[in-house]
Amino acid sequence: MPNEFNANDIFEIAVKIEQNGAKFYRNAAKQVEEEKHKKFLLELASMEDDHETTFTNMQKELKNEETFSTTFDPDDENALYLKALADIRVFSEKELIDNSFKSILGTAIQAEKDSITFYLGIKELVPEKLGKSKVDNIIKEEMNHIKLLAGKLTE
Repeated sequence: MPNEFNANDIFEIAVKIEQNGAKFYRNAAKQVEEEKHKKFLLELASMEDDHETTFTNMQKELKNEETFSTTFDPDDENALYLKALADIRVFSEKELIDNSFKSILGTAIQAEKDSITFYLGIKELVPEKLGKSKVDNIIKEEMNHIKLLAGKLTE
């Protein structure tokens, strides 16, 4: 039987991805010279902080059955695997082609796309009874970031 994840597992990962995102944007803000670009990147970091809070609150509102694990995992290896995957694939020390604002935005858009791809893939491993629909809420939040970043990139 394949491992199943629950909504609680996914929210744990979502929080970690938001923390990584906030760190990325704060580091990127240090690399740009224009004050308006620094301000925008710091606003994005703040949004990631807000998402972290949102996801933590959504996690607290989960029903008991959405936090129940159907997989025997006494060492919590499933969660560790997901956290490692999130650290490696989404907002991990992304390589910037250069320190230009445009390059930073392009890297950020790719990271947001990676997070959506991650959530879409992992969603298939969450049974409906364990909160599969909750993952859609996370995906919607990430899609809003892509819209904001793409809008800024086309300015």
